[in-house]
Amino acid sequence: MSTPGAPAQAGLRTLLAYPGFRLVLAYRICAMLSYQIVAVTVGWHVYEITRNPFSLGLIGLAEILPFFCIAPFAGYLVDHLPRRRLGMAAALGLTATALALIAVARGWLPFHGVWPIYAAIMLTGAARAFLSPVYNALFARVLPREVYARGASIGSVVFQTGMVIGPALGGVLVGWGGKSLSYGVAMAVSGLALLALSLLRVAEPLNDGPRAPIFRSIAEGGRFVFSNQIMLGAMALDMFSVLLGGAVSMLPAFIHDILHYGPEGLGILRGAPALGSILVGLWLARHPLQRNAGRILLLSVGGFGFCTIAFGLSRHFWLSAAILLVYGICDGVSVIVRQTILQLATPDAMRGRVSSINGIFIGSSNELGAFYDGTMARLVGLVPAVVIGGCVTLAVVGVTALKAPRLRRLDLRELQ
Repeated sequence: MSTPGAPAQAGLRTLLAYPGFRLVLAYRICAMLSYQIVAVTVGWHVYEITRNPFSLGLIGLAEILPFFCIAPFAGYLVDHLPRRRLGMAAALGLTATALALIAVARGWLPFHGVWPIYAAIMLTGAARAFLSPVYNALFARVLPREVYARGASIGSVVFQTGMVIGPALGGVLVGWGGKSLSYGVAMAVSGLALLALSLLRVAEPLNDGPRAPIFRSIAEGGRFVFSNQIMLGAMALDMFSVLLGGAVSMLPAFIHDILHYGPEGLGILRGAPALGSILVGLWLARHPLQRNAGRILLLSVGGFGFCTIAFGLSRHFWLSAAILLVYGICDGVSVIVRQTILQLATPDAMRGRVSSINGIFIGSSNELGAFYDGTMARLVGLVPAVVIGGCVTLAVVGVTALKAPRLRRLDLRELQ
């Protein structure tokens, strides 16, 4: 690490005094900004061509297929190869995605329609398989263990800041300068993520001994997660709630067909949940959760489900934005508790593999949720699809509370 150990009650200034932590946060926010700008622009781009909610679901499917194929191997590589270089390669993949989408938007390719867009998004899925494992592994190298909880809250704030600024910026850029400008800004920001990691100086763990066979090593990470009721319960709870209760992927259709706003409104609604997450993240950075963390996690996911139902029934733009703000507050609590569990309960030698499994549980749920929402919208209608998803999320919370008693009774001090 680049700075001596910090006290357990370290404040924001103390944590940001670690230069490695600052650069890792810069990498995270720039990667998220690039990804979110592209996500908003692609959603608008595809719906502009098709006017079909199902086509929005296919965006998620195009991203998740390569993610699923690569994520287990990405975790293995992060545990055995220089993490900083792998992160730089992932940032370069985001840059290449944005460049490909510029070519599509400008008509530089000999083929048109939505399929070249889906093909470009597949590259994003491949790059994203490395982003979280690299971040989580580097996080543990630039901060001492006793400040992980506060560091996780700050990391969540940075992550959610990208999710506020990215969608809002994407919507403004599309409305003001068009899709090509938006994709160009995304390419520039991913270049900054690449620069941040190129400047990072961190002690990588030594792996001088013989390496276990890749599939045995991946299975070892899986056994570790599935034998830990607290970690598995938190991952499963978040996965199913986002998979079934997420409404964000359908926002372009809601904007067009129900709320009747332009791309600026899409940026506001995409940014509202992240703004809520930022607010709760700032609060939890000063008042980190410890006692009753499991119960608070379950209540926050239940609130997430109620907000999903309310959003589906809303017909007023600013009411919908307010609901999504609360939705983001609930989601932010869930993210911070889960990330703190992940950092405290994972041995350093397994951080890449465990983070990849977490990514399969959590990261994939957004894209699979987009496909699920698009399919349900096609089968039962846009509004019923979202309302049903919120109801199923509440059922998932009840089942998790019954089946994972150790998670329900969790006190984070037990993991420190």
